[in-house]
Amino acid sequence: MVTITPIHPAFDDWDGLLSLIMSSFASMDGVIDPPSSALRLTPALLKEKALEEIVHLAQDDGQMLGCVFCKPEPPDCLYIGKLAVLPQAQGKGIGRLLVNAAEMEARRRDLPQLRLETRIELTANHSTFASWGFAWSADGAHSGYARTTFIEMRKPLISG
Repeated sequence: MVTITPIHPAFDDWDGLLSLIMSSFASMDGVIDPPSSALRLTPALLKEKALEEIVHLAQDDGQMLGCVFCKPEPPDCLYIGKLAVLPQAQGKGIGRLLVNAAEMEARRRDLPQLRLETRIELTANHSTFASWGFAWSADGAHSGYARTTFIEMRKPLISG
């Protein structure tokens, strides 16, 4: 059974977490431009990132299947980044469970919406996020690019 839990303070499998993220993002290689910032991650950088952000892990019987990093952006949103699910576990609702965990985190912090960015080329991701209640809110370009390289999507959270 898949469980979603905040990363434990004693967590020390940074190599495993990096492997999960790299496996999840591998299908983007050669598809997105510029390349994913995930390619610059190291175990040490992940550990540092986890100290600065909120991390939830999806696990099944101790095996990491997915993760999401969240960062409060007061006053109005919780940013979702590095949403990753192992390729062999995709399509089983794990991403949705991780986004649900982010929603609960936003509500605990009285933040009325979630925000994420996804690459312009990843149209399947756009559709998936839209089916989860996210809507396009802006587009942007990475430094040095004159064309749109990503879109921003937001999901308003209903109180209650």
